[in-house]
Amino acid sequence: MDPNLHQKQGINHLVKVLNYAPLVEEDGKATVHLTAEDWGVVADTLFKMDTPREMLPDAIESYGLANEHRSIELKTAERLIHIDII
Repeated sequence: MDPNLHQKQGINHLVKVLNYAPLVEEDGKATVHLTAEDWGVVADTLFKMDTPREMLPDAIESYGLANEHRSIELKTAERLIHIDII
C-alpha cells in the first residue's frame, strides 16, 4: 500500500517530532508542540486512516492518546514523547 498525501504529511511530521524530541528531553520524557492542523494530520495518520504499522518510523514502539485525548503519546526505546497542540 502506498501512502496518500495526508499520510505522507503525517509520517513526515512524525519524523520531525522524533528528530526534535532529544533536544527537549528531560529525564526520558519530551513534549513537542504542533499546530492544531499538524496535530490533526498526525492523529488522522495514526488513528483514523488505517495506516499500516510498517509505514510509520521504525523508532516508534507504540503510540496512543493521553491527557484526555489532548495529547498523542509516542514510546521509543529512548524516551516517551507527548505531542501537544500549541
